[in-house]
Amino acid sequence: MENNPNGIFFDKLAQVIDSKELIKLIVSNQKNKSSGLLSIIVTIAQLKRGYRLNFVYRHTTKDITKNYEFTEGIELLKEALATDFNNADLFSNHENVTLVTTPAGKVKTSTHEPTLQPFTAFHHDRIKVRLINTIGNIYLRELGITNANWEVRREMSDKYKQINRYIELIEPELKEITLPSDYHVVDMGSGKGYLTFALYDYLANSLGKIPVMTGVEFREDLVQSCNLIAEKSKFDHLNFISGTIEKVELNKIDILIALHACDTATDDAIYRGITSNASLIVCAPCCHKQIRKELNVTNELNNIVKYGILKERQAEIITDTIRAMILEAFGYKTKVFEFISTEHTPKNVMIIGRKTAKENPDKQKIFNDIKAIREVFGIEKHYLEELMRRP
Repeated sequence: MENNPNGIFFDKLAQVIDSKELIKLIVSNQKNKSSGLLSIIVTIAQLKRGYRLNFVYRHTTKDITKNYEFTEGIELLKEALATDFNNADLFSNHENVTLVTTPAGKVKTSTHEPTLQPFTAFHHDRIKVRLINTIGNIYLRELGITNANWEVRREMSDKYKQINRYIELIEPELKEITLPSDYHVVDMGSGKGYLTFALYDYLANSLGKIPVMTGVEFREDLVQSCNLIAEKSKFDHLNFISGTIEKVELNKIDILIALHACDTATDDAIYRGITSNASLIVCAPCCHKQIRKELNVTNELNNIVKYGILKERQAEIITDTIRAMILEAFGYKTKVFEFISTEHTPKNVMIIGRKTAKENPDKQKIFNDIKAIREVFGIEKHYLEELMRRP
């Protein structure tokens, strides 16, 4: 047995399956790099007809889930490691076991202390299906969200949730719009690129609609690091450039993203999206300073803005309300909602405007309504309103 690493590995696998101590098994590292099957993730599921091995076959553009009886599942894993994959990582309650096939064809096993929390409950839906997969996802690893085993780092779990929540929220809008074959996506203020990479990944690998995508970021060091990660990830149509929202030169914008752009930078982004006739505009505003400075309430609503924190929140509500109304004035079906729980981030409002031919707004009425709001709160001007009134 000592000279049979495969035997050792599968003996241990059979033991932890029989004792219900298997947490998960990841089969990865394709022998044929052109294969569309990236990995197989195996867990134990408790179904009405008994315990089964739950296989998630992770492909480039989709996941396929199947359930097998224990014996059949183990045989399928042996076949997969013989013909399709080089690595297997077994995580159990008491130990981790790794099987590796070297380029020379030599098979090795190693045993390590357990790294995942033990559990005894098995459910078919125990693992939440995420739109952004971790296995083999290079940009998540390079950004520090996952470790070398493609597992989400504990300290980055909130960021991973935020990424998936972001894609979940805009997924329905992306499926509603009609885009040209050479459509352009611009992420204004892309920062470290967490959400930029996730959106490119989803568009290219889940929807199968590869975009021409540009991340715009003022900080040159972040531009350089993101371009290196894009190259490593083989995201050939994703590029990061140095610039500001209001001045960067862009030939075309079909989808505009501006997440956590500070104060009036969000207005600059919306203005560029509207004037470019973008099909989709997605914003998560931040730092609503402009309206807060202008609030001058002299009527019975004065007490609403009497206290600092309440004044700040009222400024946020007014600012984003007017932004949403302006989007509607220019033919965008607009939604305003919570981006992600305040448990994870204090700036959690998202505004989405989708251009639609069905919308036929009364632009003058909307701007009159905006004027009425400003007068109630003693606001002389709203920056985006002023931008949109430019000749």
